[in-house]
Amino acid sequence: MTRGEAEDAGAAGGSGSPLGWQAQETGSDPLRVAVIIGSTREGRIGDAVGRWFLERARERSELDLAVLDLADFDFPVHYPGRATGEMTEFTEEIARAEAFVVVTPEYNRSFPASLKQAIDFAYEEWQTKPVAFVSYGHGSAGLYAVEQLRSVFTELHTVTLRNGVALDFLQQPLEESPSGPTGTRRDRSVRVMLDQLGWWGRALRDARALRPYVS
Repeated sequence: MTRGEAEDAGAAGGSGSPLGWQAQETGSDPLRVAVIIGSTREGRIGDAVGRWFLERARERSELDLAVLDLADFDFPVHYPGRATGEMTEFTEEIARAEAFVVVTPEYNRSFPASLKQAIDFAYEEWQTKPVAFVSYGHGSAGLYAVEQLRSVFTELHTVTLRNGVALDFLQQPLEESPSGPTGTRRDRSVRVMLDQLGWWGRALRDARALRPYVS
């Protein structure tokens, strides 16, 4: 579901969120997971990676998925003294989410500036929620970017998952058949990561309901 499709769904269904989150918040409800596509570069492959991941994640009925594609947001070039409407919309969706999957490339052994800018728009909204990573690149599969993101999200009081999905396009392009050994390993990585994300997401949701977090 793209941002526009989610807005239409939310308007039709009466949800309080433009991304169409579930209205209820109980332990039996699906976990609200925001999939953040971090690259905004023209000609990027990040949107295709996001679609590839979502095809697999949508098989999980216990997850309520929504997409935050940073290319869809008109964020200011300079950090303003007062939040713009787009900044507020983004941080509100971070607040509504109960878990995150960050889709990131690797640029010069780090992650995109567009992603860092968006992360910094929120603070308390990230806290006590799990973060998983889908990274991609050539050779290193984006793992240098993930290691730096772990430090950033630690400062934001999140729980970053041990297991992630790392796509090495030197080993296998995204569009190649998934039936071979590499495709099977990729699909297994998605399953393991989502199992862990669901466990941490529900555990931390229960913990937040029991007592306030002290940062």
